[in-house]
Formats: sequence, structure tokens, C-alpha cells
Amino acid sequence: MSTIRLTASQAMVRYLAAQMTEDGDRFIDGVWAIFGHGNVAGLGEALEQAGNALPTWRGQNEQTMAHTAIAYAKAKKRTRAMAVTSSIGPGATNMVTAAALAHVNRLPVLLIPGDVFANRAPDPVLQQVEDFEDGTVSANDCFRPVSRYFDRISRPEHLLTALPRAFRVMTDPANCGPVTLAFCQDTQTEAFDYPESFFEPNVWRIRRPEPDSRDIAEVADLLRAAKTPVIVCGGGVIYSQAEETLAGFATRHGIPVIETQAGKSALAQSHPMNFGAAGVDGAECANNLAESADLVIGVGTRFQDFTTGSWALFKNPGRKLVSINVQGHDALKHGAVGVAGDAKASLQKLSAALGDHKAEAFDPQARLDWLARVDAHCSARTDVHEDYLPLDAEVIGAVQRTATDKTVAMCAAGTMPGALKLLWQAPRGGYHMEYGYSCMGYEIAGAMGVKLACPERDVVCFVGDGSYMMANSELATAVMRRVPFTVVLTDNRGYGCINRLQMGTGGARFNNLYADCNVEAQPEIDFVAHAASMGAHAVKARDIADLEAQILAARERPVPTVILIDTDPMHGPGEGGGGAWWDVAVPEVSERAEVERARKDYEAARRHQRAAD
Repeated sequence: MSTIRLTASQAMVRYLAAQMTEDGDRFIDGVWAIFGHGNVAGLGEALEQAGNALPTWRGQNEQTMAHTAIAYAKAKKRTRAMAVTSSIGPGATNMVTAAALAHVNRLPVLLIPGDVFANRAPDPVLQQVEDFEDGTVSANDCFRPVSRYFDRISRPEHLLTALPRAFRVMTDPANCGPVTLAFCQDTQTEAFDYPESFFEPNVWRIRRPEPDSRDIAEVADLLRAAKTPVIVCGGGVIYSQAEETLAGFATRHGIPVIETQAGKSALAQSHPMNFGAAGVDGAECANNLAESADLVIGVGTRFQDFTTGSWALFKNPGRKLVSINVQGHDALKHGAVGVAGDAKASLQKLSAALGDHKAEAFDPQARLDWLARVDAHCSARTDVHEDYLPLDAEVIGAVQRTATDKTVAMCAAGTMPGALKLLWQAPRGGYHMEYGYSCMGYEIAGAMGVKLACPERDVVCFVGDGSYMMANSELATAVMRRVPFTVVLTDNRGYGCINRLQMGTGGARFNNLYADCNVEAQPEIDFVAHAASMGAHAVKARDIADLEAQILAARERPVPTVILIDTDPMHGPGEGGGGAWWDVAVPEVSERAEVERARKDYEAARRHQRAAD
């Protein structure tokens, strides 16, 4: 057997560079790195030597550069990924939040935090977290519950088994998620005689698991018996690249489609079978279908509480639940008739089993009426006073009117996710929402990841002032790398979304808007100057008309554009019709009469919740 002597770091980098997709690209497109004493001498040396064979990019924060990598994988429909490396200690634990985000959203990312010395000679090393009762523990053990696969590389030859396992997880449609390889810093520099065959180019094929024919037959029987079926479209439709299959299935068999956050834009909003968002942030026409449905067919969805109205949305007493999902855990939730299989393959087989069967007619006019109300609701107000602050719906309307079929609206937390799901009329593929973890601070880093994955798209990042303040530094990275996108920064002077939730559950205004915080002076943050200081083009829109003009101008720039606009903190986007109950527990006992009233409403709503059938 022919061997080559390499350090463990050199071997890891060479292996990563040789792992390919079926299209001939590297599966790991590159490595985001912030170096410290835990990875600079080992991985740093190996990455420098690799050059363009495995490019390295410098971020500003370990968490946000991991967010960029995750957004890239999401935009690539999980067909490619990125790696992220940090030093030990705070550099590593900064990535734990990103790992949780990827875990919840079932997205591939390779995290390579430096670790303590395997030989323990300098124990404890700088930044080492010591467990008084377990000498094998380090800070990187925090990654265990938020990784699909975790391994600690404490010997160079561990890579021979750990790396193939890592790629198996990242390319497995059912178990896809973050991989953490905690890399002991002395091990990174140790040499080993690796088999040369280990570094030969290898193609990873993303499997398409076939459903069991008996499950398909059972669901086909349920569909034939159903009078008012509805399809809930989840992110699995997009990852399976089953968008056209779903459109054909829904049209052929007469079953309307409603959307989750992850599934939105699998069908364009203009598609006649797309009745829009479902659930808490759902359209009236979609929620009416959900409430009356006698058969709910989830395709690639994990049935998050926002989609199901905390399991109070599906009100038909005779309703049955079907879940088509590549992951068996999701397929069997809440007593569903489960079909464990790829979304595209399952819909194709189910359509063949149904033949020419078509469900009873639904009302197509309800969808058109809803869309007309959305247009009216998102239009710019004309009868406004001098101090008027626009609603978020008007901001969305301004972006919508400037949008093309290449526009992608993206967001993660605050008011905008619900508003966009409800009101944004996406072209196919024109929506990117991180709402599994709804992580504040994902937005700007995520926008860079989307643009890197899809340079041909016009990426518009919606972010509130709260999320912007949490994490904005990758704006500087986007400027340095000349990655252009548009940031629409809505300033409502605090956490407006949670302030309204606080009031909606009977609470007093407290610690959310700056005006209600215990501070010596109200902050006057110059967001335009701040963004400009990082090299972005930054401007404040005077009004909605000016916002539209600034969005159009932003498309011509080679760097990110940040457009600030002040918005109303108290009224949010306005619902425009739609919405459903969401289970946010209200105190049973309170001195506030508002809380007691909210508790009564809460108890009444809970009676509609349904446990597993």
C-alpha cells in the first residue's frame, strides 16, 4: 500500500478538497476561519498551503461566519456545504448557537473547533474549560447535543474513520445536519503515514429513499375517501428538488397547497394551487382550508407550532394526518400515517397510485381575493400626517413592487418573518427564511451566504434594529469580498415584535422598546454612519417612495447597500386578514387585570388543541 506522510491538518485539508458532488464541484466549497492558538499552527498552515484547492475566508465572528456557511448550504438545497474552523474556548463556543441553528433546520455544515492537547502535557492550556470530575471533557462537548455527528480527533489516524462518517451525515437526506470534529491542537500538527488512496477524488451522491409501497397504498386510499384534502408544503420539497413534482401533483389531483416558512416559494405565489402561508402567520384562505380539511398531507415538513397554530388549526373533527418525510422521526409525529421517503419519489408514486383521481372542487376565488387584499394592505399610505411612521407591510410592499423573478427575500427573527410569510409574494425560489431556530443575528451573515451560493439572484435582507445590533460585523466581510446585497433595516427603536407579544399576553410594556428600558438616556444610534463605517453604501429612506428608489439603485453597486427606514413599533405589519392562535403560556395568577383576561382567552383557545390521534 502506497502512503504519504502528512500532518493530520494537512490530511484533513487534502481529504476535504477531494470530496466532490455529482456535478463535479467540491462538496465543501471552502473554509471560514478565525485563527487562534488552537488552530493557527496546525490547520492554518495546512489551509495556507492548499491555496485555491480549498480556499479560506476570514470572518469577523465565529457564530456569524458559521451562519454564512449554513445559509450557503440552505440556498444550495443541501447539495454543497462549507467548513468553519475556530480556536478553542470562546472561539469554539461562539459556534454552538450556529450548530443549533443548523441542527434544527437539518442543514449541513462542518465545524472544526480547535481542542485541548491530547497529550495533556501543558494541561490546562490557555482557554481550557476544566471538568473537576471528568478529564476527557472540554468546552467542545457543548456541541454534542447540537451536532448530528460529533467526534474528537485526538490521534492523526482518527481521520480515516471520522471524515467519511462526517460526509455520510452531511449528504444523508434523513440525518443531514451539522458535523463537529473537535481537533486537538497537538494532534493537528502530528504526522502519520496515510494511504494515498484516502485522498483520491470521491463523489458523494445524495440518496433519494423510496417510500414503502404499502404506505403509499394506504395514503392513496385516504385521499380517495377525502372530501377536503390539503397539502402542507415544507422545506423537504425544496431540498428534494420536488417543486415541479408538487405543482404537477396538486394540479392533477385537485389538492390545494399551503406553505410553511421553510416550504414557501417551492411554488411561486402566482401558481393557482398555492393558497399561501399556513398557521399563526397564515393567510385567511390558507387557514380556512386547514380548518376544514378532513385530510392534512404534510410533505417535507416537521409541523412546527407556527404551521399548526400550536395544533389548534386543524379543526375538522374527522381530520386525518399524513406525513411524507425522509426522516422517520418527522413522518410519525402526532399520530400521522407516515410515509418515510423522499418527497419527489413519494409524490410520484402516490400520483401513480391515484391515477386520474381528483379531489372535490375547492374555491379558487378565495386565493385571488386574498392576494388582492395583500396588494391593498401593502400599498403605501397616502392619507398620513407629518409624523406618520410606516408599517412593516408598507416596507414589504415597496420591496415587492421593485422585485423581479430573481429577487430573494430573506430574514430570520423579529416581526418580519411572520409578515413576510404572510405578505411576500415570492417567485419560485424567492424566499429564504431561517425560522427553525429564528436566530437573531443570522440575517446579514445569511444574506452573504445566499448571495455566494446564488450570485445571479437579487438578495434583499430584511432586518430589524434589534437583530442588526446583535450581529452586523459580516457586513465588513461582504464589503471586503465584494458580495453585493441589499439590507432593508427597519428601525422601531427596540424589540417591537416581542413588545407586542408582551402586551398581547396582558403584560406591561417592559424592557423591549428602548423607551421602556431602565436606561439613563435613550440611545440615538446612527445606523447609516455605522454601516458606512464598514464600507457599505448606507442611506436613510425618507419615505416609502424613497425606499423603492433606493432599492432599485442598490442593484447597480458592487458592495452591500444598507437602507434604513423608521417604522411603527406598536402596530407591526397589520394582519390584512388571516392569522391563527399561537400557544404562548399566560400566567395563571397576576396582579394585572389584563393578564387575567388574557389567561381566560388562553384557556379558551387551548380547548381547540388536539393531542396525537
